[in-house]
Amino acid sequence: MLKRLAYLALCACAPLQAAPLLDDARLQQLANDRYWISLGHYETAKLGGWRSYVDDPRFFLDADGAHHPDRELKATLKALYAPASLGEKHAQCVFPARTRWLREQLQLNDLPTLACKDYTQWFKDVSPHSAVMIFPAAYLNSPSSMFGHTLLRIDQADVQSDNTALLSYAVNFGAYIEGNDNSILYAWKGLMGGYPGLFALVPYQEKLAEYRSLENRDLWEYRLNLTPAETGRMVEHIWELKQIQFDYFFFDENCSYRLLELLQVARPSLDLTSQFPLTAIPTDTVKAVKQAGLVERTDYRPSRERELLERAAPLDKAEEQQVLALSADTARLNSAEFTTLPKARQALVQDAAYRLERYRANGQERDPARTQRSFELLRAINRNPPPPLQIERPGLPEEGHESRTWQLGAGTREDRAFAEYGLRMAYHDLNDNAYGFPLGAQIEILQLKVRQYENNDWQVQRLDLATIRSLTPRNELLQPLSWQVTGGLERVLGKHDDEVLVSHVNGGAGGTWQLADEMLGFALGTVRAEHNNDFAEFISPAAGFNTGVLWRNGLGNLTLEAKGDYFTNGEIRRSLSLNQQWELSRSLGLRLSAKREFSQLASAQNEVMLELKWYHY
Repeated sequence: MLKRLAYLALCACAPLQAAPLLDDARLQQLANDRYWISLGHYETAKLGGWRSYVDDPRFFLDADGAHHPDRELKATLKALYAPASLGEKHAQCVFPARTRWLREQLQLNDLPTLACKDYTQWFKDVSPHSAVMIFPAAYLNSPSSMFGHTLLRIDQADVQSDNTALLSYAVNFGAYIEGNDNSILYAWKGLMGGYPGLFALVPYQEKLAEYRSLENRDLWEYRLNLTPAETGRMVEHIWELKQIQFDYFFFDENCSYRLLELLQVARPSLDLTSQFPLTAIPTDTVKAVKQAGLVERTDYRPSRERELLERAAPLDKAEEQQVLALSADTARLNSAEFTTLPKARQALVQDAAYRLERYRANGQERDPARTQRSFELLRAINRNPPPPLQIERPGLPEEGHESRTWQLGAGTREDRAFAEYGLRMAYHDLNDNAYGFPLGAQIEILQLKVRQYENNDWQVQRLDLATIRSLTPRNELLQPLSWQVTGGLERVLGKHDDEVLVSHVNGGAGGTWQLADEMLGFALGTVRAEHNNDFAEFISPAAGFNTGVLWRNGLGNLTLEAKGDYFTNGEIRRSLSLNQQWELSRSLGLRLSAKREFSQLASAQNEVMLELKWYHY
């Protein structure tokens, strides 16, 4: 605040020229212009008027600029005529996008002349000509990346002809995290806006290494049809946002939402953000950009993990063992076991060994021994190169089902019929429509299911705060851990054959194996903490298991699961379930569910339900 007052005092005491006087009508007209609203990141406030998403007073020249676009415009116009002696701190240097627009709108030909060397050199280094939206696919083992991510790449004029995208810059918006918050604390603070969000402009090569290599995430690149002038306008505004803080919210005011605002600065006729009043999940924002006609081409970059698995796919068990042996000791390149292989097979094995070594090096400190092994393998590859790696492009993530799901079911539980109504805010389970989603990945946030039994008997069946499952298959080369975690409210068997609504937290870890094409088998050990009014303890712990089969078939996805929980108080609860989904269309699924539950407290219960799922944002 003191900084702003000192700045305004300088402007008032030593003006060189006077700012033009605008009548109220013209002032309001400019202040309500879509471009000015975009530059200030304004939205209509809940109780009327305006509010800016920017939560940093340094961004505003008027004390009430965050809520009054007209006052901010008036203060900006005055600041543009401040003495040139302010140098790099002058409003023309700090706010180049505002300056250019007001100069054009009001024909401001008498502004003080400034060099703005810092901004001019920065803009020259970036040299914006075109833009690409980058979507690193979802990565379940990182809480910040469960839903994927979006960023922008700013390309120079010769990037496409010279194939020099690695020299471009990336625009990223993310939460600024100090210290090492654990996953639970990260999720809570991310939901509640506990982190500041900042824009960053960094070399694209750094972000590519981070997402493609360190986190082993596939990358999708959506080339936008922005003109050089539109791209330049966007980059002008990025300079204005340097070190400017926004509140970061995991579900709405996140990386994807902020980038949509930048695109509206580039092309003010766009209306992208109004589609996301509650949540802004990255895949949904990519769909919005595509539907707005901004995408002219889509490119796919597979992760190092996918490249390794694809190279190793044609190898048999003995050859996979050779891969492990070579990656551990390159002297095995001269062993009889390796040299007796046909040359074509040698080429595949040594290339897979090299890729395995580079995969293992991700995120690790430089190891001279590993570097030497990689070098020896690379020399062998140059002497006997393998065929080019051909990776089939998976389904486009934005063409998968919508993230929000409405659910309507009908079924019977023992001799009682019921209807079930549900809403899930986001966004995919193991049985949902498969296109665009990896097999074995489940992320569900805020799911409510309510049942209506005969005689108008209503009850909450479950309320899931979050359910995450990562079932990644193990093989000879890679041994990922499968895991799951869930928490919320659910109905379980209780005394007198009744159902009791309990609160619980449940998690587990284990392994997943590829049983056949499009078929996974999994087995996890689990732990559970439950508050149940039928139990004497306030919190009752249990250990258990969760095992089953997941099969992607011609109709959709099928799961067959067995679960068990063995409580320390003597209660034993088990269940068998079968779920098969029919994919009626991209937005509709029909699911048949059958379940049998067992409990020490009650007799076994059978349940069958047919459920219609409508995926609709």
